[in-house]
Amino acid sequence: MPIDKEEKSQIISEFAHHPKDVGSSEVQVAILSRRIQDLSAHAEKAPKDFHSRRGLVSLVAKRRRLLNYIKRHNPESYPELIQKLGLRK
Repeated sequence: MPIDKEEKSQIISEFAHHPKDVGSSEVQVAILSRRIQDLSAHAEKAPKDFHSRRGLVSLVAKRRRLLNYIKRHNPESYPELIQKLGLRK
């Protein structure tokens, strides 16, 4: 279930602020969103896998906290990030 190195580096390059940026809040949210997509697909296939479901809920909560942080500290980039990731409809 982990993300491939190539895919992760592609996500980092897409959301990074500068070439050496690998840990900004936007990058973390993008990586978490990808992991959440993978776990959601797994949860649909295996409805009795409660351990993975608990991890999924934990990742969603962590992403929510990071998004709240971005909304407070960098409000101009928040709507752009939400739109890029397709989180709200």
